[in-house]
Order: sequence, then structure tokens, then C-alpha cells
Amino acid sequence: MSREINWQKSSFSDAGEQCVEVAELDGGILLRESDDPNVVTTTSRSKFAAFVAGVKAGEFDHFAR
Repeated sequence: MSREINWQKSSFSDAGEQCVEVAELDGGILLRESDDPNVVTTTSRSKFAAFVAGVKAGEFDHFAR
């Protein structure tokens, strides 16, 4: 029996736009691109929290230009 994974994307993504999606499973964080949903990367909550803190601090803004 497989469990349903509830993927979440940013509210900043347009309805038809491809984006990164995030989900939680067994205490870990899953990441995937909505246009290639079969490729999933897993990370820990602490690593994801460090990444989110960096995003909030503007450390990755140069990638979005």
C-alpha cells in the first residue's frame, strides 16, 4: 500500500507555470519539478530549513534574474 504524497508549490507560481514542488514524507523533505514529476530529490528538514533561511536572506537572488 502506497501513501499519498501531498505536493505543495509556491503561491507565487502562476497556475500554468512549471515550478518546484515540495512535500513531507517520513520526516524528510521531497523536492521535484512539476514538469518532470518522476524525478524526486530527498533532503532532511534541517538542510531544507538552512536553504529556506538562505532564500529569505537573499543569498540566491542572483539565480532568479
